[in-house]
Amino acid sequence: MADKTSRVRVKSDGHALPAVDGQLVENEILLSLSAKERDLIFPQLTFMELRTHVVLHEPGELIKFGYFLNDGLASVLTVLTEGKSVEVGLTGRDGFVGLPLIVGFSTSPTRTVIQIEATGFRINAKNLVQVMRQSPGLVNRLQRYVQILGMQGTQVAACNRLHEVDERLARWLLMCQDRIGSNFVALTQEFLAHMLGTRRASVTVAAGILQKAGLITYQRGHVNIVDRPRLESAACECYEMMQQQHKKWRSEVDGHFIE
Repeated sequence: MADKTSRVRVKSDGHALPAVDGQLVENEILLSLSAKERDLIFPQLTFMELRTHVVLHEPGELIKFGYFLNDGLASVLTVLTEGKSVEVGLTGRDGFVGLPLIVGFSTSPTRTVIQIEATGFRINAKNLVQVMRQSPGLVNRLQRYVQILGMQGTQVAACNRLHEVDERLARWLLMCQDRIGSNFVALTQEFLAHMLGTRRASVTVAAGILQKAGLITYQRGHVNIVDRPRLESAACECYEMMQQQHKKWRSEVDGHFIE
């Protein structure tokens, strides 16, 4: 494998700090790896600043790189032939962009675009494949994330079909906050309409309902979550169902899985 310019900082006791290119690692998958597997993958990572609306990969095109986001948010979109798109998944520091690579595929049926300005670590697709051959822990965690994102996609599909726009917006804002760790979400109504698969006018009405109830404030493309507990109550059941399933899987891993 070609060695990158990434470097691993070392503590006085000889154990590696979770840092690459002088940047602390906050991606949950990378942080979960053993020291041995970090030593394998960290030299192959390059720190990246990713601006809003940057496309990480397009449907049908070759996936050249995978991305472990450190902060910010990426949207996974299904794109129809006439150009319309709808969000089917969200990825932040909890996950990885480029999941088809882990099962030997080199293309994706979806588009992934940066929704909230992000930083992260990029890895060449070929280097990732080579690292995975020596990193069962990494493979295991990426496989788990495939399942989590798949569960998210099926639930969001049902949500977009069955629930009111204000309920969906509340669910979506909660999912964003979980991944970025901030009450402030920088988004336009046009972009929200694409994410929720509805009209811009419907988003305006939905945001107005939540704002009037004192759950959020919305102004010039910025949403501020004011009352999270009540926002959870305003969201449809889909958010709680996803949270409960995630907790169940986590408890199964903690209680029964030995690496």
